[in-house]
Amino acid sequence: MRPRASDWRHLTEERCLVTEGQSTQANSTSSVLGRRLGGELMRLRTAAGLTQTQAAKALSASTGKVAKMEGGWVPIRDPDIRALCTLYGTNDPATTGGLLELARIDRERRKAKGWWNDAALTGTMREYVPLESAATAIKAWQVSFIPGLLQTVGYARSLRRVTVPEEHPDRTEEFAASRAARQRRLSGESPLSLWAVIPEAALRIPGAEPEVAREQLLSLLDWGERPNIAIQVLPFSAGLVAGLTGSYNVLSFAAPGAMDVVYMELPFSEMWVEGGDGAAQHAKLFDETARIALSEAESRTFIGALIKKP
Repeated sequence: MRPRASDWRHLTEERCLVTEGQSTQANSTSSVLGRRLGGELMRLRTAAGLTQTQAAKALSASTGKVAKMEGGWVPIRDPDIRALCTLYGTNDPATTGGLLELARIDRERRKAKGWWNDAALTGTMREYVPLESAATAIKAWQVSFIPGLLQTVGYARSLRRVTVPEEHPDRTEEFAASRAARQRRLSGESPLSLWAVIPEAALRIPGAEPEVAREQLLSLLDWGERPNIAIQVLPFSAGLVAGLTGSYNVLSFAAPGAMDVVYMELPFSEMWVEGGDGAAQHAKLFDETARIALSEAESRTFIGALIKKP
């Protein structure tokens, strides 16, 4: 069964924006769930009228450690969460239990091992790829290019040479290989559900070698045959739409305490929107764009016609 708008969950949580420079600090990584957990602890502390120094004293720790906990930079132990909840006057077992479960999931995700541990990933992609692997569904909207999960190796190489022309050839091959490795998530017993809307401009692949372009378009037709993948085309005839202002992916998760996460690619950096109205607004924008786009069947016909053109 193909993914549909009604299959996607949008939970209202705290919103947090993080750019590439904020997602790593020294040897620590600020995780998505860690930031959500830390933000909730900071909210409880502020509501109680307490300082980070007072929280640190309750934990027999440094103020710096509390700052890292609230920023999502380090995993948080259960005893520390219970101590802080007691200090902040949080007597609701459901609230404390929710924080403990969130901390457990965050710790497990930080320890998760996969092919990406040895891959040449840089910046925010070090956090995005494990999240992509853990997600159950993704809505992908890419203004200028074929979505990463659907790129052929040849297309990925060509794209990398254009966007990072000074890069060493070996790094370009590593980049292309990582794109191919990510596609494994689209197969298997519990494959990722992917719903991609692709503008016509991206399908015409200007400047690409003819064989690379043809291979990529044929690959899209193959992917679209899978029950867990839906591909729609937004033709030029749709005119100007709000989604053309930027590319983004909406990731959804099945784990308890999960929230929708939006990953946005900007010209020189990346940004996250974690839950709340921000994530819901992006999901709504995607749905509106999909309604304007061609149906899946019409999209297949459209892509097939592009392949036949000389």
